[in-house]
This record gives sequence, structure tokens and C-alpha cells, in this order.
Amino acid sequence: MLEIKHLGIEVDSRFLIQDLNLTLQKHDKLAIIGEEGNGKSTLLKCLIGDCPYANISGIINSHGLQMGYFKQELFATELQMRVDAYLFPTMDDYSAKIGLCYQQLGKLELRESILEVEKIATLSGGEKVKLQLLKLQLEDPDILLLDEPTNDLDLSTLVWLEQFINRFEKPLLYVSHDETLLRHTANMILHLEMTKKKQVAKHTLVRMDYDTYVAEREQLLTKMTMVAKKERSEMEKKTTKMKQILNKVAYEQEHISRKNPHGAKMLKRKMKHMKVQERRLQEVVLTEIPDYEEDIHFFFDEIHVVPTKTIIQLQLDQLKIHDQILSRNVNLEVRGPEHVVIIGKNGVGKSTLLTSIYQELQKRPDLQVGYMPQSYDLILADYPNAIAFLTMTGDQEEEQHIRQCLGNMKFTSAEMTGDIHALSGGSKAKLWLLKLVLMKCNVLLLDEPTRNVSPLSSPVIRKVLAQYQGTIISISHDRNYIDEVCSVVYELTPAGLVRQKESRI
Repeated sequence: MLEIKHLGIEVDSRFLIQDLNLTLQKHDKLAIIGEEGNGKSTLLKCLIGDCPYANISGIINSHGLQMGYFKQELFATELQMRVDAYLFPTMDDYSAKIGLCYQQLGKLELRESILEVEKIATLSGGEKVKLQLLKLQLEDPDILLLDEPTNDLDLSTLVWLEQFINRFEKPLLYVSHDETLLRHTANMILHLEMTKKKQVAKHTLVRMDYDTYVAEREQLLTKMTMVAKKERSEMEKKTTKMKQILNKVAYEQEHISRKNPHGAKMLKRKMKHMKVQERRLQEVVLTEIPDYEEDIHFFFDEIHVVPTKTIIQLQLDQLKIHDQILSRNVNLEVRGPEHVVIIGKNGVGKSTLLTSIYQELQKRPDLQVGYMPQSYDLILADYPNAIAFLTMTGDQEEEQHIRQCLGNMKFTSAEMTGDIHALSGGSKAKLWLLKLVLMKCNVLLLDEPTRNVSPLSSPVIRKVLAQYQGTIISISHDRNYIDEVCSVVYELTPAGLVRQKESRI
């Protein structure tokens, strides 16, 4: 059992969590959701006692049980280790666990030769994720904490992870942006939010499945918004009426005859009474209009792509990275406003293929191509802040429009002008999407566009992309994205591209 009482977590003089009370029992599957930067990873680090940058108050009691922790990224020292040394720190570990290790390799679809790899750093992102999961399986912890375990996992391993979480009988906490995983596994939700322009920490803890939480939350927010707007409408009417009465009394005071002192005295009393009423009206506290993370707004301008227009006709005898051949006989033809997604196992070369497509499309002057990479930082390094990244002409009118667009995506003023590298992964993803909007692209190349986005914001982004009238060629393991946005699905295999689904267009 894991007990948390009155937990407070403060970072850089700002509370991320205040007065959190939580008890986890056997079979509990607690999903921690919220935008990046709201303290999800920090909470997990605090629970295992390894968060030196945070000030912690309250009680965390694991009752002496062993915690297993899956971190988002391996340490630099771990990346330089041999795989077998990472999994088996001692010979006793090797002797006791090698049999179980071979069983789990098959379930994770990892090749047995991976145990002989000299440096973990040479593995693909998905292989690194699976390796961490394998190590946790071998450690057999009493309480499991998973920080974004779905990053870089292919579809088959995502299904395996869902089954693993559901089979795990001990307390389990996990952070995830994958809505399908949340929907299929969670029986408790902890939602971390930063409200009032990201200054005030708020959390919601419920014992229910993800879909029920989202539905009840939507109903509550709709009701609160209606109440708040109704109060403001009524207040506006009362204020208008009050001003009319005050103006009328003031007019009567100016025009009353000096021969009517009694009437003037009565008007003075009435004015005094109305001023008191006005002050009371101004002091009324109205219900706040809810400030919620999924309240983001952006859209692409209307675009027309001729349905018969050939966007790309790519033929590669070999798809290579350095000297390694990833796939052969890769043929791809995309016409008109198709929304294409490329899936495939980790390490098969999907991002490499998308880069090749981008290089090919850059030769086409008739296309305005926008490219959203999987890793943002290399390109963002050339820009000091979000406004500079989005600026194309540099005139004042453009900057005002950029600020408005960023505000619609819930960027604060500080985030607009502050260090771009301090932005969360989710904010950087939204920044890239805005860049594509402002570029007025008619072709989008998207490498995992929803991987860093909160599960509550992701549906909004998917809806906008589904309505996009241009061509999309993308890579994704997000099952909701594939179902809702994409009209054609290709699987990249060592033998080439295999079409999985016919176009709806």
C-alpha cells in the first residue's frame, strides 16, 4: 500500500501540488494526466525520493515496499552500458533471472541478440523503452511507477503494455498521453492542472475510468461556464440599469428648482442610496469562467488540393541510415488531399523515410510544405523565443497576430517572450502546429504530432488536422490519431511499404 498525506511540492517558489491525499491499494491503476510542466514527472520523482530540485511537505509512506521506477530517459552513464550489464548488475542476478529474461524478450518482441549490444545508446528509442520495461519485469517491484512508458512504442508493444498494466496486481501509477492506454487501463485518475494563467496549482483525484472522468468533467465545465456567463449577463443588465438611474437622478439634481429644497434633499438622499447600491454591485463576486487546458483554438485557412494531383511518387531501392539498410523497394504514391500515416515497428526507419519524403518535396515549387519533426530542440536552438520562431516578416501587425494565435493556444505572455527551451514538450508541439498554420501549407509532414500533447488537448488537435483540406503524410503510434485523422495507413517493413487501409476520400 502507498499512502500520501497532505503532500505539497514546490519548485522555484511555485507550488505544483498542494494538499494531495492519496491511498493506493492492490489492483489500483492510477493514471496521472495533465499538460507538461504541471508536475507529473516531478511527483513520481518525489515518491521515490529522488527530486533534489523540489521542496516537499507532507507524508509519503510506502510501508517498506520496493518501488520500481520507469523514467522518461535513461541516464548518460546507462546509455554507455552493455545491455547485459544493465539488466544483470551481478552474476547472481544473471543466474537467477536469465530464464525469465528470455521469456520476456519474446513478449516484448526484442531480439535475443540485444543482450550482446555493446552500448544501449545505439538502440532505437523504442528498444530503449522496451529495455527499461524488461528490467522492471526482472526486478519484480511491489509498487510500479511509469513515467511516459508509451513514448516510442510501436502499436504491438502498446497492446502488450496495456495487457501488462491490467495484469499487474500491485499498486501502479503511470503518466501517459496515450488516450487509448488510459481508456483501457486506468481505474483512478489524478489530473494535475495549473490555473489562473498557470500560476495556481489544482488537482482532481477520482476513482473512476478515464472515459467517465472526461465525460463528467466536460459536463461540469459546461455547467460552470453557463452559470458564469449567465451571472455576467445579469450583472451587465443590473449595471446598465444602475447607470441609467444614476444619470437620471444626476440630471434631476442639475435641473431642480431652487424653490424646491425638499425635492433637492430627497434627490440627494436617493443619489446617496444609489451610490451605496452601486458599490455593493461592484463588490459581488462572480463565478469564475473555468480555465481549462483543452480550451485551445487554432485552424488552417481553406486550402484546395486537386484530388488527381500527384503530391509525391517515391521509389527507393534501399532505405538506409548511414551504412545500414532498413528497408528495400519502398514505393509511395500520394495524390490529392489524402491523409496518410506510416506505422511500423521500432527501428524500421519511419522517421528516416519521412526525411527522404521531405527532401523530395522541397524540390517542388508548386507545394508549400511544412515539416514537424519528432525532436524539436535542434531547430528551435536558432530562436530565442516563441514569437521569434513564428515570425516571418517582422512587422508590428504580424507580431500582434502571432501573440493572438499564441494566446489562443493558452501561451502566457512569459512563455511568448521567455526562453524557448524552457517550454514544455506539449507547448513546443503546439508551437510547431502554429508555425504550420502561419506558413499556409498545403502539404504537412508530421512525425508523431501528438506524442507530447496532453490527452485532453489531443482531441482538439486531431479534430483540426482531420478537417485540414491539404495533404498530410505522417508517422504515428497514436491509435486515436490514426482512426480519426488518417484516410490511408501504410506499414513500413524491411520489405517495403504495405498499404493497410483504403482511402475514404
